[in-house]
Parts: sequence; C-alpha cells; structure tokens
Amino acid sequence: MARMTELKLLALDADDLKIVSAHMQDSVFKATDIEWSPKRGHFSLVVNRFVWEAAARGAKGFERRRAAITFKRVTAVRALGVARHREDLVYSLLAMRFDQKDEGPDGTIELTLAAGAAISLDVECIEAQLADTGGAWGTENLPQHE
Repeated sequence: MARMTELKLLALDADDLKIVSAHMQDSVFKATDIEWSPKRGHFSLVVNRFVWEAAARGAKGFERRRAAITFKRVTAVRALGVARHREDLVYSLLAMRFDQKDEGPDGTIELTLAAGAAISLDVECIEAQLADTGGAWGTENLPQHE
C-alpha cells in the first residue's frame, strides 16, 4: 500500500469545519483518548481515522491513520452517552457541525457519535486543528451506514 502524505487541516469557520468533519468521519476512539483542559480552553481527541481520501482515489485496500484533533477557545464540554469510566468501549465519530449563537462567532460544535452519543463543545469561535500523527495501517473494513 502506498504511503500517503500526512493530513494537516485548520478550521476557522463553519465551511472549514465541514471539510475537517468529512476527513474525521468514521474515526474511532476510546474515552481515554479524550482530553479536556478547562484552564487552557482546549479539547483534544486522538483517533484512528479512516482515510477516506485514499478510498475515494480507488486505492487498493483501505487505510486508517492515527490522528489528533484539537479545538481551542472551548468554554464548556458536555457529553451524552460517553462512559468515561468504561475504557473498553469504542466510539465512532459520524460528523461534526457548528451551531452559531446569535450573530457572533461563538456557538456550539457538536460531535455526533454512533449509537446516539454526542459531545458538545461551547466555543468562543471555531478554531480546530486536525493532524495525522503517523501510525498508518491497512484495513479491509470499509465503514458503512444505514
């Protein structure tokens, strides 16, 4: 399998976030991969990202890569259906979207997870960075949705 260039993306508005969301679709992670630093206003998630861009090119087989996404200027985090004490559970990220509050840049970034779970981030504005951190490996499993 040909090794592709590591992905690095920055999201500063809702359109950027849609692009990052597409690259993060079907990423999997455990509760231990979540880090929230209220003092710094940072929320980070380390995932095994499905490499949709390689699948779209028709590459032989499929690939996952280790990646990290960090959201800055986060003022609050809420989770629904995420059991922080269950280190064995695997969560699948389906999409991310931004709900703007009034006219300002602030709002809520919603991370929609499979099985009805979700993580909500109240943010002063959109500032997110996605970066592959290496560790690519092949997989025969193509994520599918109903």
